[in-house]
This record gives sequence, structure tokens and C-alpha cells, in this order.
Amino acid sequence: MSLAVKEKTQVRLVFLGAAGVGKTALIQRFLQDTFETKHRKTVEELHSKEYEISGVLVTIEIMDTSGSYSFPAMRKLCIQNSDAFALVYAIDDTQSLEVVKSLRDEILELKEDKFTPIVVVGNKMDREEGRQVPSEAVLSTVELDWNNRFLEASAKDNENVVEVFSELLQQANLPSRLSPALRRRRETFPKDSSSRPPMNKTNSCSVS
Repeated sequence: MSLAVKEKTQVRLVFLGAAGVGKTALIQRFLQDTFETKHRKTVEELHSKEYEISGVLVTIEIMDTSGSYSFPAMRKLCIQNSDAFALVYAIDDTQSLEVVKSLRDEILELKEDKFTPIVVVGNKMDREEGRQVPSEAVLSTVELDWNNRFLEASAKDNENVVEVFSELLQQANLPSRLSPALRRRRETFPKDSSSRPPMNKTNSCSVS
């Protein structure tokens, strides 16, 4: 007779992006199912929560980073010590997408691994009337050229928030039982990213 042994798994997710794109709002919606209309500046906050998934005890650490202040050394350490990354921009802010591109370059350089788990999140899809970033163009770049995952979400309306975290956890190699459907979908993605266009390198670590 076999005995079920609970594995303890720990994973750290980090949310990066420009100021005001809704990183904190997405995290709060996921953890507390709340939404604050007033934006507050974040320096750095670490949230930790345990979940039992198919008999496996998983500790999920979620790092909420600053988009308003420049802490290059802190961000470098955060990237080096994290397992999966949500790069967040706002669909009504073209410049915030440029920040995502720079952050992705920085992550790949520090991790030295082009297959680092990254999910690009277009937040604030509830602001469709003010959209500046077309979803089709981002989808093509992120999933075909970068071979990363792309989702649009709304922390305000609670759309695709759970999906963002599910994808991050799946890519971080948590137990495969977490979400077989997500795993199957990812296996259909192109494996060859040789067509990825060169991104603009930046020596500045500031994110404003």
C-alpha cells in the first residue's frame, strides 16, 4: 500500500512594470478579491500564502515592485531570486509597453536563460475606450517572437486575474496537476524563438 506524501513546493513570482499600470491592484484582487480606486505608490512588498493543490502544499511568494522609484540593485536582486515574472503594462499607455520591453531584456540578461517564465499582462482592459495598445500586435510579438505568454486583464472588473497567476505558477514548474489545460495550451506554442527581433538595450535601470 502506497502512502501519499505531501511535497512542499515554494515559488516566487514578481510583478514588474511602470508606475500606475496596476501591479498592486492585480495582486490585491488575487489575494483579497478587493480593488482600490486610488493609486498608491509601492516601494516593495512581499506577500506569502500557502495553498494545497492536489495534495501538494505550495508556498507562493508574490513580490510587488515599484514603478515610481529607481532601485537598480534591489530590482537586480529581486530578478535573480525569483522564479516567474509578470510584466505589466496598461492598454491605455503606450509608454508602459516600452518599459515592459526593457524589463524583459533585463530579466533575460540577468537570468541568462531565454526560457525564463514570463507572462506579459495588458492590464486595464476595462478602459477599452482609451486603448492605445492594440492587443493583436502585442499578442504576435509576445507569443510568436518572444515565445512568452500574453494575457489582457482587468483588476477592476476581475477579468483574467486568476488566469495570470495560474499561468505564472504553471510556467514555474509547479505540480502538473495544477492546470492541465494551461499546460496543453502552452505546449502548442512555437519552441523556436530565433525570429525574435532585437530589443533596444538600455543601461538605465530606472523605471518611471
